[in-house]
Amino acid sequence: MLKKRWVLKDDAHDGIVEKLATTLKIDPVLARLLAQRGIDSYGEARDFFRPSMDNLHDPFLLKDMGVAVERIEQAIAKGERILVYGDYDVDGTTAVALVYDFLKEFHHNIDYYIPDRYKEGYGVSLKSIDYAKETGVGLIISLDCGIKAHKQIDYATGLGIDFIVVDHHRPGSIPMSAKAVIDPKQHDCPYPFKELSGCGLGFKLAQAFYQKRNLPFNDLERFLDLVVVSIAADVVPIVGENRVLAHYGLKRLNLHPRAGLESILFYSNVFRKAHADNVSAFTREIGISDLMFLIGPKINAAGRIENGKKAVDLLVCKKMGDTHNLTIDINDNNTERRSLDTDITRQAMELIANSPELQNSKATLLFDPSWHKGVIGIVASRLIETYYRPTIILTESNGLITGSARSVKDFDVYDAIDACSELLEHFGGHKYAAGLSIRPENLDAFKQKFLQVVEDTIADDMLIPQIEVHAEISLPSIAGKFFRVLKQFAPFGPGNPNPVFVSRNCTTQGNVRVVGNKHLKFKAIQPSMGPGDMPAIAFQQGHQLKKMQAVKYFDLAYQVEENEWNGQVNLQLNVKDITFG
Repeated sequence: MLKKRWVLKDDAHDGIVEKLATTLKIDPVLARLLAQRGIDSYGEARDFFRPSMDNLHDPFLLKDMGVAVERIEQAIAKGERILVYGDYDVDGTTAVALVYDFLKEFHHNIDYYIPDRYKEGYGVSLKSIDYAKETGVGLIISLDCGIKAHKQIDYATGLGIDFIVVDHHRPGSIPMSAKAVIDPKQHDCPYPFKELSGCGLGFKLAQAFYQKRNLPFNDLERFLDLVVVSIAADVVPIVGENRVLAHYGLKRLNLHPRAGLESILFYSNVFRKAHADNVSAFTREIGISDLMFLIGPKINAAGRIENGKKAVDLLVCKKMGDTHNLTIDINDNNTERRSLDTDITRQAMELIANSPELQNSKATLLFDPSWHKGVIGIVASRLIETYYRPTIILTESNGLITGSARSVKDFDVYDAIDACSELLEHFGGHKYAAGLSIRPENLDAFKQKFLQVVEDTIADDMLIPQIEVHAEISLPSIAGKFFRVLKQFAPFGPGNPNPVFVSRNCTTQGNVRVVGNKHLKFKAIQPSMGPGDMPAIAFQQGHQLKKMQAVKYFDLAYQVEENEWNGQVNLQLNVKDITFG
C-alpha cells in the first residue's frame, strides 16, 4: 500500500479564526475550517450554512445566453424541430434529460440524441448531424460537449441547421460558427462563477427561459435532483452556486425524487417510506456519496456498455411503473461494467509488475487494442490507487487509438496532453480527467512526448499521495455541538472537502479485528485527553492488524461520520491513515 504524507492545511489567519469563533459562538477548530474555505465574516458564514436560491447569479450574465433564448423562442414560434444533444456520461445525460423535460412543456416537436460511444465517439458526431437533417431538425442544442466541434458545427451550418453549444469544458482558440456558445470558461464571458457542471448550465438555460417568460422560478426546483447528481458525478467544486444547487438538489432528491432516480435507488436496496413534510422519503438520508457510488455508476454504465440514450429514457420517466425494465437493463450494464473493469485492471497491473521501465516511470501509459473502451477511464483511476502518477489507458476503436487520462493532485494532465496536441486527432477535458484520440502511426511519438512532458513538469512530491489535514483535535471533543455544527458543512466535495482530523497518541483495548476480509475495525482511545472511546473503521487496511496489535500508541488521520446499523445511528471515525510510533 502506498505510503502517504500528511500535510497540515495552515492557511487560516488567526485573527479571522478568533473573530468567527466569537461571532458565531462555535469551537475555534470549526471557525478555522470556515476560514480555510475563505469565509471571514458573519454574512459569508450565514450564506455558507444557509444556502439560498437568492444567491444564484442572473443567467443572462452568461455570454450568448440572450441569443440562445431568443433562438429557442424562434424555434418554438415557427414549430421547428429541436434536437437536444448530449454526452453519454452522467453529466451529459442528466443535462439532456433536464433541457428536454423543460422544453417539452412548451414545444412538442423535440427529440434527444446521445452518441454511441463506440460508433461515434465523444462529442458531436457527423452521424448525428446527418440524423438531424434526415429528421427535419432546425436547431441542435448540445450539452456537456461541442465547445471544440468546429468541423461538425460548420457542417451543420452548411446544411441549414443552427447550433447552440452549452458546455463547461475548456474552449479552444478557434471562433465557432454556432448561433450561441454558452460556456463560462470563455475568456470574455463575464459570468462570475466558472465551475458549473454541464447539467448546471442546462439549468441556467432553463432559468433564463423562465425569466424571459416571467414564469415562477419555483417551478424549476423539480430539476434540481438531476443537477445534484451531475455535480456529484462530474466532481465539480461544491462551492458558490454549486453549493446552493447541491443543497437544494439533495432536498429535492430526498423528498420528491423523479421516478428514474427513485428506481435506481430502489434496485440498490434504498427504499421509500411513508413520510411527512421535511422527513426523508427514504429509509435513510441520501447524500453526495450515494450519488457518486450508487446512482452515478449505473447511469454511466448505460453509455459504457450499450448507449447512454437508455439513461435519458429512464431519467425522463414520469411514473415508477415505467422505470423497472430500464433500471434492470442499466443494472445489468453496471454488472458487466464491473466485470470488465476488474479484468482489465488486473491485466494492466500485470503489465506494470512485469516491466521495470513502467514501474519506475513518472507516468503510466498503456495500450491494448482489445480493452473495452467503456471502462478505460475507470481502469486509469484504479491504477492511480496503486501507482500514484498521471495515467493514460488506450485502446482501439474505429481505426483510431482512443484513451482516457486521469491525474494526481495538483498535476494538470490536460495541459500535458495539450503540449502533444500536434500528434492528436482530438482531445478535451479538465485538469484531472481528459479524453483523446490518436492515429495509430502517431502512438509511439505521442507516448514518448507525453512521458517526457510529465518527466519535465511534475514535482517529485506530487507523486506521493497526500492527505490534507485540516486540524488536530482530541477524540473526546468530537461529540455533541461540535459534530452538530460540522454536519452543517455538508454537502462535501471538491472545494469543500469533508475535513480530515488528526488525533495523536491513540490506543485501543485489544479490540482490533478485520471485517469483510480487508477492513480494520476497532475502538480508539486517547488516554491523555480523557476517558471514552470512539468506534473506528479503516477501509482496505486489514493488513495493518498485526502492527496494531503489536504497538501501544499510534496517530490517526480520519473523517467523522454517522454510521447507521440496525436502526441505531452512532458517530464513527472513518480512518484514512495510521502512523505508528
